[in-house]
Order: sequence, then C-alpha cells, then structure tokens
Amino acid sequence: MFPDLDLPLADAINDFVDWLVRSYGDEFEAAANAVLFVLVRFEALLRDTPWWLILALIGALAFHATRRISATIGVVVAMLLIGVLGLWDLAMQTLALMLMATMVAILIGLPVGIAMALSGITRALMRPILDAMQTMPAFVYLIPAILLFGLGKVPALFATVIYAVPPLIRLTDLGIREVDKEVVEAATAFGATRRQTLGTVQLPLALPSIMAGINQTTMLALSMTVLASMIGARGLGQEVLLGIQRLDVGRGLVAGIGIVALAIVLDRITQGYGAKTDRRSAAS
Repeated sequence: MFPDLDLPLADAINDFVDWLVRSYGDEFEAAANAVLFVLVRFEALLRDTPWWLILALIGALAFHATRRISATIGVVVAMLLIGVLGLWDLAMQTLALMLMATMVAILIGLPVGIAMALSGITRALMRPILDAMQTMPAFVYLIPAILLFGLGKVPALFATVIYAVPPLIRLTDLGIREVDKEVVEAATAFGATRRQTLGTVQLPLALPSIMAGINQTTMLALSMTVLASMIGARGLGQEVLLGIQRLDVGRGLVAGIGIVALAIVLDRITQGYGAKTDRRSAAS
C-alpha cells in the first residue's frame, strides 16, 4: 500500500480560489457583466431573426464552403429537422454560446499557437499545460467557472473556451512548423522580415492545418455547451438534462438528434472551408 503523505494540494487550490474571489471579485463581476451584455444581445439577434433567413444564410454559407449542391441540401435539411422537432429556439441559444466561445477561442488560440511555433521556450512551457487541458475531464472546468462567475451563461462560456482552445493552439503551431524551411529561407533571402515571412508565407501555407484546428475547436465548443447546461447555460443541453432528470427518454433523444443535426451543419461548413484552403495551398 502506498504511504499516505496527505499532500494538501486540494486545500492550497481552494485557498487560492478564495483569495482570487476576495481580492478580485469586483473585477470578475465587471468582466462577467460585459461578456453577458454581448452574449445576450448576440443570442437575441439569432432568436429574433426569421427562421427562413437563417436557413438561407446557412445554406449560402454551406454552398460557398463546399461548392456542392448535395452538401448544401444536406445542411439545409439538417437545420429544417431542428425546426420540425420544435428545437429551433433552443438551437439558437446553443448556437449563440458556441459561436461566441469559438470566436474567443480563435482570438486566444491563434496568437498562442504562433508564439509556440516561433519560440521553442514557449512551446516547451505550453505543451504540458495543453496536455493537462486536453486530458482534464470536462466537468472539472465547470467548478472554477462557477466559483469565479456564478451560474449562467458567462461561466459556461469561460469553461467552453478553456475546453475547446487546445486543438487550435496545437494545430496552428504544427502548421507553421511544417512549412518548408526552404520556402522560409527564400523569403528571408529576398529581404522579408520575420513578421512579413510569417504573414505572407508561413500563415497562408499553414492555413489548412489552422482550419482543421478551428473545426475541432468548433466541435468541442458544441459538446461543452451541452455539458454547460448543468450550470444554467440553457439551450439544447437543457433538454437533455431534463430528459435525464425526469427519465424522459423521448425528450432526451429528440434533443440529442437536434444536437447531432447542429453538429453536422457546423462540421460540414468548417470542413468545406478547410478543404478549400487546402486546395488553394496545393495550387500555390
């Protein structure tokens, strides 16, 4: 039997969180109110927009991404299925939270991934952090989010961003590092600065990898917004949760079908743009 050393790590973490709340509670509340202001209005925009207009926009986006009629029809049918099942309003709530989380994850993930690609020290420091973030159970992210921001949409957004951002960081780093060194050396030889080489050579060539990271981040954000219904995020995840609590198999299954349909829509669109950037990189 392993000796009981009784390392007080849990107590130390609790003390640190308590100190954060006591010292910076007002700042966390102000940040939460600002995020909630934007999120609520974005959600209201999606919910108030006529369903046929959203359907048309998503169809146009799917066709622009894939250039295939069959894929566009599939995406439109998936969205129609959500409406037919009576889940449209809940889907818009989930979509608003997921899109906000994905946008924040992109704003965080791209600069961090670029920094990792350009600095071996940054990469060495970030790798164990990313390993921990990707292997940590998703439910664990809900605990500090609740303690710092309370219940509702803001902690759900916070937890979703932390959970979804690692793949984008890793694939951005990988894409830039896999750019042919001879191409980078040629750009340098023609007098390009490090920033110009990054912006005009490395990032465009790494775009397929970055788009794959955005696709994975989008899917993870959707899965986490469902779990975040446990802390008041609402949306489709709330229907699944109510189905579990009330042992209502039909209600939970229908909500699950809606989640799958929404995931298919987002996956086809992001994969379509990823394939398009891949073809452009191959042609150049």
